[in-house]
Amino acid sequence: MSQEAARIDLDTSLGYLLKEASAALRAAMERALKPLGMTITHYSCLELLAQRPGLSNSDLARGAFVTRQSMNVLLQSLERDGQVSRASTPTSGKAIPTRLTPSGEQLLAEATAAVRTVELRMLSGLSSEEQDAARRMLRTMVACLNEGA
Repeated sequence: MSQEAARIDLDTSLGYLLKEASAALRAAMERALKPLGMTITHYSCLELLAQRPGLSNSDLARGAFVTRQSMNVLLQSLERDGQVSRASTPTSGKAIPTRLTPSGEQLLAEATAAVRTVELRMLSGLSSEEQDAARRMLRTMVACLNEGA
């Protein structure tokens, strides 16, 4: 196979387009969250805790796509700022469950509205059927990539 044939056409590569879409989404979310003094990881952590109260540091790190060490630093900051509360001792094993405080819930409500605006803008050029199809396709791609991982 020639070197030319081995190259990926960036205009038609789904992987490249997904990366480009991801970068554009991340930048738009960062702009939307900045006035609230939040990062995407901060928002992700609060959103995960709202939907699954009591998650451990490890669970939160996996859900926010960061290292356990990074999540631990973030949780210490969020606890200091009164947005989350953590038990002083593990309830089982070594995991210390974390919960949102009322202050964290309020900040999350503001952040969710900002992030939802970004998502609606991203989807504004697609019909509801196209949005459903995109979700199905993305879930299938993720499942295929996770097979045998």
